[in-house]
Amino acid sequence: MTQALVIGAGPGGLMAAGELARAGLSVTIAEAKPSPARKFLMAGKSGLNLTKAEPLEQFLSQILGPKQLHDIVADFGPEAVQDWARGLGQEVLTGSSGRVFPKAMKASPLLRAWLAELGGMGVQMRRGWVWTAIRARDMVFATPGGEQALRPDVTVLALGGGSWAHLGSDGKWVSILAENGVACVPFQPSNMGFVVAWSDHMTRHFGVPIKPVRLHAGDTSVVGEFVISSKGVEGSAIYAVSRAMRDGAVLFVDLTPDRSVDDVATRLAKPRGKTSLTNHLRKTLKLDPAKIALLQEFARPLPTDPTALASVIKALPVLHHGPRPMDESISTAGGLPFGALDAGLMVKTLPGVFACGEMLDWDAPTGGYLLTTCLATGRHAGRAAAKWAQDQAAEART
Repeated sequence: MTQALVIGAGPGGLMAAGELARAGLSVTIAEAKPSPARKFLMAGKSGLNLTKAEPLEQFLSQILGPKQLHDIVADFGPEAVQDWARGLGQEVLTGSSGRVFPKAMKASPLLRAWLAELGGMGVQMRRGWVWTAIRARDMVFATPGGEQALRPDVTVLALGGGSWAHLGSDGKWVSILAENGVACVPFQPSNMGFVVAWSDHMTRHFGVPIKPVRLHAGDTSVVGEFVISSKGVEGSAIYAVSRAMRDGAVLFVDLTPDRSVDDVATRLAKPRGKTSLTNHLRKTLKLDPAKIALLQEFARPLPTDPTALASVIKALPVLHHGPRPMDESISTAGGLPFGALDAGLMVKTLPGVFACGEMLDWDAPTGGYLLTTCLATGRHAGRAAAKWAQDQAAEART
């Protein structure tokens, strides 16, 4: 029987393993950690966001990558991901934002069903196997029992990006590919928080969500919320504009997204008598203490002219000192470039070695885009790898 090896047991790797097994190959998964899909499980602790229910064109517009990647995701997009989850016995629900979650709101039930399905197809899992080298045609591993070498007929790499190293995505595979003549694009943090050197008066607001707000950075604008932390700013709205911020765009916060600048100015122009400006902001605009503190942090001294103050409230510049360390980011951009891959995601200079998931050079925001793309590329690579192996076997028989 044709032997297939998948290195990495995250979503992309598990998806590839399933496709290989369905095609009739004998599949082994080599996972560096003691248990599979650790980042997947961590992401699902607060509600596993599988995908987003929106028109495909809109969905694809959020994924930064070549047409090849968009075509792969289009072939296994939001509807297909939902059907896949249902096929594993996990019903899904769609929130008001369009985000799709398992009804269980956790990753663990879905993962258990997924692993059971793979086990039923004969997929074997090797845990604690750390990929260390390619030696001739062998894939070499450091394992609990010492060095081991496997010589599969076909391999799918699903090694993750460069963040959350403690969960398995440490990016060390880049050096292995470099040793074999494959150059990768340097990693950059994505979907990350940013460092802010807060003054002391902000301490009591640490952990407080700022909502609702509209954030602007470059050409990106989003309504949502973010959190003031001791390290800076983070949260879903920050992650949505983090790509533009990473590339140098200034972050502006609209503290009253449901009001026009003229409306804000008119309200601020109301006589306030002996009322302090802080109380005036609270009474006329319903700004909470955290929003007022943020305003004072970045616009002190506050303008006294209502029109000028309204302009600041609608576009408050947030001064930061760059992204948090890459290992704290939810995902990374960079990795194996698509130019090094063929249409089936096989590494052109390493016949029989395919790649998928976050280790490829693409970028996307949170909100289901990341996971859907990992699943789609894993499915695509698994199918292409199975066909390649079958074609090779057929040629060997003739």
